[in-house]
Amino acid sequence: MRYISTRDTEKTSPVPSAVTIKQGIAGDGGLFVPESIPGTGQEFIESLIPMDYASRAAAVLGLYLDDYGAAELADCCRAAYSSESFSDGPAPVSKLGDGLYSLELWHGPTCAFKDLALQLMPRLLSLALDKTAESENALVLVATSGDTGKAALEGFRDVGRVRIKVFYPADGVSRVQKLQMATQSGSNVGVYGIRGNFDDAQTAVKKAFADRKLAERLSEKGWFLSSANSINWGRLVPQIVYYYSAYCDLVKSGAIRLGEKINFCVPTGNFGDIFAGYLAMRSGLPVRRLICASNSNNVLTDFFRGGTYDRNREFRTTISPSMDILISSNLERLLYYTAGPEYTASWMRQLSEAGRYRTDASTYSLISNSFSGYYADEEQTETAIRRTFEDLGVLIDPHTAVGVCCAGQYRAETGDGTLTVCLSTASPFKFAQSVYRAITYCKPSDGYEALEEVSVLTGVPIPAPLAGLNERKIRFERTIRPSELQRAVLEDL
Repeated sequence: MRYISTRDTEKTSPVPSAVTIKQGIAGDGGLFVPESIPGTGQEFIESLIPMDYASRAAAVLGLYLDDYGAAELADCCRAAYSSESFSDGPAPVSKLGDGLYSLELWHGPTCAFKDLALQLMPRLLSLALDKTAESENALVLVATSGDTGKAALEGFRDVGRVRIKVFYPADGVSRVQKLQMATQSGSNVGVYGIRGNFDDAQTAVKKAFADRKLAERLSEKGWFLSSANSINWGRLVPQIVYYYSAYCDLVKSGAIRLGEKINFCVPTGNFGDIFAGYLAMRSGLPVRRLICASNSNNVLTDFFRGGTYDRNREFRTTISPSMDILISSNLERLLYYTAGPEYTASWMRQLSEAGRYRTDASTYSLISNSFSGYYADEEQTETAIRRTFEDLGVLIDPHTAVGVCCAGQYRAETGDGTLTVCLSTASPFKFAQSVYRAITYCKPSDGYEALEEVSVLTGVPIPAPLAGLNERKIRFERTIRPSELQRAVLEDL
């Protein structure tokens, strides 16, 4: 399978997957996408049902990464999804209520769904350097709204021929998220706070990738830039797997019949997670509807309800900070598959220059056939946390709560009784202060102490990766302006 840019109006030569993973972003600023989406019939899905997660992952990845050998993928997946990293399994499915299930994606080493991709991606990148005979080393830049940063740092820690530098909004992540990044071990890692929001960090990183002079200076030092954000295909493609895995587990448990359609509700900010579900749907996974769940930064909700994307609005800091995003980069990939590269390139120019664009009626109709958009404000999010715990005895984090709330809105509005799976994206202990306040109406202790308060209140133990976090040595405390990012990129090389 070959890959092209979402903005490739000239139809230049496509490249193999190893090049896309190594490069991260296309030379024209677009995102890499497969020339065609592979089809998977019922027979393929049925073959996955008896497999463990690692085997399912290798099979699904084999559809997209055909320049990687089957044995290579199997070895990578076994190592990435081992019981040492995922003691409760990588992506268990649990029942939340009548026709509503939770896909728990936070049982990995950093307690967030990003682990499912970022325990695997470094292995794919390392192989890609060899497959492409790359002489330079990879410098991975990451802009994070919270969870990607720690997951990427942990995944790339001490990986040979790779350095990683993470940039996060200094006042836009939870205390636990900041501690996780600031205490990260590893000789090849760097962490910087950005004075601004996630969009400021993401824009500065994109500018670094587009700067030819920076690329030349890095090359002189023996480095080239790559990415671990979901703009990198190697980060996004592993996320397709858990949609297949969830479906297989539901069939295996008898919750649905093979071939029966289900819905997925996905709390999302940068759109990569739900786009992976779209690819699974287009490949043949029986999915009726993809419900895009947003918080008060509801730029995606407005897009799915009217076809206009407009980031010219107030940026809101919420209790679900990983979704505090107004520029959803991966939406560009959906535009490519529904409108083509010419329209996509034009709309991306409009977004860059004016902060908004409006799709044509045909494109909006195609998108509306698959997606619905809903959002939950702060009060609704807290109510979902409290009610899920009080009614079901299940503790959920604010991002998952946004998904649960939006799934409820969709089902009430449409009357659609299709079994719906909500993606649960982070451990509630990563946002312990917000969870404690939502359940008790009381102000929690500051910082790490809130984890203990939630544990005592609910009887749920603190996850091992977060236990003792406050006792670890702080390594990274530096905060920079977005304009200083490129100088930071060149440091210590």
